[in-house]
Amino acid sequence: MVHRFETRVYYEDTDLAGIVYHANYLKFIERARTEWVRGLGIDQTRLRAERGLVFAVRRLEADYLAPARFDDLLTVETRPVGLTAARVVLSQTVLRDGVPLFAAQVTLVALTRAGRPARLPAELRRALESLGRSQASVGLPLNSG
Repeated sequence: MVHRFETRVYYEDTDLAGIVYHANYLKFIERARTEWVRGLGIDQTRLRAERGLVFAVRRLEADYLAPARFDDLLTVETRPVGLTAARVVLSQTVLRDGVPLFAAQVTLVALTRAGRPARLPAELRRALESLGRSQASVGLPLNSG
């Protein structure tokens, strides 16, 4: 299942040429991931307060395909593509009018308060495994292991 998040390009997101500064795509996909996790029913503030767990980016691979510009309305699509007990891999694409401008593959892990790796929360794994089963039924497998 694809999660969609809309955002607008503001003046502060652009460089002198009026195009989105490269680092701001990372902000766009971060906001989309936060809303994606919220949509799965995970309260990150409670997760941190009650269990001392936070999510962190372990790896990110990005491709800049075309520039976004001031006042563009962008859609960030987030879809899980891999899952283990300790990490989730997401595909994230930033689009303008359905045209991809930026694509990333992001690996997320859970960390303890001490910054040590931890297993992903069970409720997140269950939600993703459920998504994986629904994706598999339409030909989009979610690897788990």
